[in-house]
Amino acid sequence: RLITRGAAIESVEPLVKVLTETEFYTFAEKALSLLSLRRQARSLQALPGQGFSSQPFSDHTLMPVPTTQKPLVLGFFYAALAAALWSLITPFSRLLFGLDTSPLETAFWRSLFGGACFVAYSLVKGCLKVPFRDGVRMLFFGGLLGALMFGAFQLSIEMSGGATAVVLLYTAPAWVAVLSRVLFHEAISRTKLLAIAIALAGVVLVSLSGGSHSGVFSWAGILCGLASGFGYAAYFPFTFYFVQKYKAQTIYSYAFLGSALVLLPFIFPLDLGKSAEVWGLLGLMSVSTNFLAYIFLALSLKCITQVQSAVVGNIEPVLGTLWVWLFFDENFRAIGWGGCALIMSAVFLLTLEKKCRT
Repeated sequence: RLITRGAAIESVEPLVKVLTETEFYTFAEKALSLLSLRRQARSLQALPGQGFSSQPFSDHTLMPVPTTQKPLVLGFFYAALAAALWSLITPFSRLLFGLDTSPLETAFWRSLFGGACFVAYSLVKGCLKVPFRDGVRMLFFGGLLGALMFGAFQLSIEMSGGATAVVLLYTAPAWVAVLSRVLFHEAISRTKLLAIAIALAGVVLVSLSGGSHSGVFSWAGILCGLASGFGYAAYFPFTFYFVQKYKAQTIYSYAFLGSALVLLPFIFPLDLGKSAEVWGLLGLMSVSTNFLAYIFLALSLKCITQVQSAVVGNIEPVLGTLWVWLFFDENFRAIGWGGCALIMSAVFLLTLEKKCRT
């Protein structure tokens, strides 16, 4: 919220007006990392409808607020729950493929049902309405990026296996480092360069292993996995731009429905004669992985930092690989497991660098 109140901050401290967007974001991130401010924010968070008073700050205002371990533990629990729900995408997808539901159909219904959940949630919260221009932009750009991420991920699961797809999806942090350089002119540190190189080496090893489908190799599946990682990464600047003006549920409402619109031509005409089992799986998958997971992530960020949440989120590819190994007999060769380890090492490197910076 500090970032979204940029104009108010400038009125209090005019010196920040000369900062670029990236510099201002870094400044706000560092400011909020101060222990006194974080404790003050958490104490106010427990008082709905109240905020900072109009009275100026005093030393007493910023006195440490007594805290307990309960919110911290709850934050980690919510973050782990969100990651666990996202990890269910791979087994849900494999089940649906076995019931003659195509990858792009799965992506379409997941986007549509998930978007409908967020629309309903936003209506209840009274935050669905946005200016026409911004609504169109969120539908268009969110739709394109979401269709790429959801569609390519499902295609990768079908062609190269769920374990391969979920590991390649997690090349996203390396893509984020590249996009941050291109879009926001952020410097690429030695740590970032090393992480990108390690991630690329991991992709090569996963590719050489032939994927996690026994005896099946598909360059198209590998490329789709990388494309889903790129789409995932591109969601960060997209969300960062709009979250300065709108709530996350508002953004997801438009973006997910936009994704469904983009995917619709690829599966038209719609097959509405599916069995009750298929509709049940599609509904359960959408609500759990495209709605509840985001809600739990938001709840976690009220108790822990983004870095802590990101570290916990790294259990998603581990669990996603575990499910398809347990229930669908997917497995990598030794070289593939080496590639997985390299990609996850790159993710941890980037996460640790952010922790050190903040």
